[in-house]
Amino acid sequence: MTIKEIKEELKTANHPIAKSLHHGTGFKVLVMGFLKGMVLKEHKAHTVSKLTVLEGAVIYKEEDRVLKLKQYEEVDIPLEITHSVEAMEDSLCILSQGE
Repeated sequence: MTIKEIKEELKTANHPIAKSLHHGTGFKVLVMGFLKGMVLKEHKAHTVSKLTVLEGAVIYKEEDRVLKLKQYEEVDIPLEITHSVEAMEDSLCILSQGE
């Protein structure tokens, strides 16, 4: 029910919503929901991570590159590089972390 919960919370949210979908020793999988225009502010990944767009479209920005990601597209997020994510439309993403 995680994805349904995120979609329900987004109805009244003013920031992205993230919830754990699955986790274990050394890894976790998060689902993140965005309304159009919401931004996940600049931060760094401290573990190996991959962002996959399930619904919608987002802009992934890091120091020297900007990628527009649409449904089912993904990006590997490098370690210790400042990056952000902005929703071009209402979006759902999966963030997998760990090896």
